[in-house]
Amino acid sequence: MSEIIFDTFDGGSLPLSEAEDGRILALQDAIRPIYDPAYGPASAGDWLDDSFVVLGYVSERGTPYAYPVNILNLHEIVNDTIEGVPVLVSYCPLCASGIIYDRRLDEMELVFGNTSALYESDMVMFDQQTGSYWFQVGGEALVGELTGQRLTPLPSVMMPWGDWKRLHPDTLVLSTETKIYPVAFYERNPFVGYQEIVNEGRFAFPVSDKVTADKRLRPGDRVLAVRSSSEERAYLLEGSGLTVINDRLNGEPIVVLIDEGPAGAAFSAEVLGRALIFQVAGETYVDNETGSTWDIAGRAVDGPLQGHQLQGLPTRTTFWFALVASMPNIELYQG
Repeated sequence: MSEIIFDTFDGGSLPLSEAEDGRILALQDAIRPIYDPAYGPASAGDWLDDSFVVLGYVSERGTPYAYPVNILNLHEIVNDTIEGVPVLVSYCPLCASGIIYDRRLDEMELVFGNTSALYESDMVMFDQQTGSYWFQVGGEALVGELTGQRLTPLPSVMMPWGDWKRLHPDTLVLSTETKIYPVAFYERNPFVGYQEIVNEGRFAFPVSDKVTADKRLRPGDRVLAVRSSSEERAYLLEGSGLTVINDRLNGEPIVVLIDEGPAGAAFSAEVLGRALIFQVAGETYVDNETGSTWDIAGRAVDGPLQGHQLQGLPTRTTFWFALVASMPNIELYQG
């Protein structure tokens, strides 16, 4: 296994194998998670430029939530309970990886903090209940009592704020009133241009040979990993433009909708017991069976199926290298 390495925030680093308990404890939550998030209406996001990216989540009852990357860059972790569902909103700036997990594992409800360590140049979290260490993109425990356990990802999407707001004008947005940093701290993104650095093969922290040896995509290409039961497949977002991918995952029909963002979302393609086939029609998505028009949120906005909602599938949006690090054998959709 690759080494877990702590960022000491003084320009140095410290391998876990050499770290003393006191130092490990001192580094916990140095990047401060949000444990008691506050939200405002869409107007509370007026400080956001429409091009700024948010991690979007729609609750089981249909309430939309937006988590601006400008805030997540500085906190990386948000613990919340939404309509009775304990959720972990996670984002690693070094992987551009936005993933929302269910915090429940068997009978336990876990609360997550930040170790300030990296594994394969991706954030390592810890749970307060057992102290186990978790690899963010894989949602897998690497060290401790829960080693080998995996969290369940939930449906989510990363897209520009302007697009999310247009799709969900009633959205709630994570507040800058975190009581941790001044509001002005969230108005800049220090990771602009970082994708190009990753694509040159330069990583902030070490990655293993299995990562650098994978040449299927560039390391910084954005991908959407889609999960159905025990099967997971990756779809390239970078350079795809407005795209529909009709596929089968775990034997079930699915559809991946991609826009120019590039943003990608995945859904079950079944509606009312019928499998639909989708295509791009102009600036929208249309199903062949009824001619209904759909948006990237999986909603039929016109036609015979107007008002119907496709069932979202669990997803992870991330740079390719981090997905390879956590799931080296993941299949990449080739068309």
